[in-house]
Amino acid sequence: MAKRALITGVTGQDGSYLAELLLDQGYEVSGMVRRSSTINFERIAHIQDRINLVAGDLLDEVSMINILKEIRPQEVYNLAAQSFVQTSWNQPVLTGETTALGVTRVLDAVRTVDPEIRFYQASSSEMFGKVQEVPQVETTPFYPRSPYGVAKVYGHWITVNYRESYDLHASSGILFNHESPRRGLEFVTRKVTHGVARIAAGLQDNLALGNLDAQRDWGFAADYVRAMWLMLQQDQPDDYVVATGETHSVKELVELSFAAADLDWEKYVVMDERFLRPAEVDLLVGDPAKAEKVLGWHRDVDFAQLVQMMVEADIALVKSQQA
Repeated sequence: MAKRALITGVTGQDGSYLAELLLDQGYEVSGMVRRSSTINFERIAHIQDRINLVAGDLLDEVSMINILKEIRPQEVYNLAAQSFVQTSWNQPVLTGETTALGVTRVLDAVRTVDPEIRFYQASSSEMFGKVQEVPQVETTPFYPRSPYGVAKVYGHWITVNYRESYDLHASSGILFNHESPRRGLEFVTRKVTHGVARIAAGLQDNLALGNLDAQRDWGFAADYVRAMWLMLQQDQPDDYVVATGETHSVKELVELSFAAADLDWEKYVVMDERFLRPAEVDLLVGDPAKAEKVLGWHRDVDFAQLVQMMVEADIALVKSQQA
């Protein structure tokens, strides 16, 4: 019998890569989507006919219970959330409802329907925020600096609480920034690589950015979803930092991206205060030693390869749109 898995947020960047991975592993994959006129299936279009799409919402626990009863998955990956930090300042309550309380609803549905289900929670490096130590490990104290980060801290701790209170196999992956050609255009990595592609094609004259000195630990999303799967294959649930252990500035991202298109970034990049955060996080850089030792996880794509991949994909995308 094939294993069955449910992915919330299946239409997102991570959901699409995870669905591919699980299908390759022989799983029957179900993906939860909200009933909406604006759902974008672009990221899963190439595998959509192999996924069972079910309607549900993190705001509605009854819908989660009904989905679990219908599908009877052995594994649940909770990737759905309001996941854009900047938006969380404008929609803090919605962010809390989905990114924080939504985790509780899924966990409670699991506890109610089948406590043997193995559960993965997508935690975030944004929980560390004003970092208390560098690099950050699983035991580093949290100090979130955005409504998104605060909501992720709640989701993380309620996962630990349900694990300890109800003996659930519930694990959290504290994932640092992970990018890909499937990243949304609102995220700075994709904003930069897509902007470079449009500038190279003569479709725009400049690229407006915020803090070029901001530093992040950036990896490739397809590498990171492999860590999610590995967590649920362990005998015991636990929490793991998934990161590269390296940090790079937005300026480095910009330099590499423009260089990949043979352009001089200084001719095109302009500073725009609208893109500055009300409170910036400090030096986010994770230590993946535990994930490497316990899970046997490693990354395959480094930062320069990631940027090159994204620029090439966006240049191809812009050319196809022009054609």
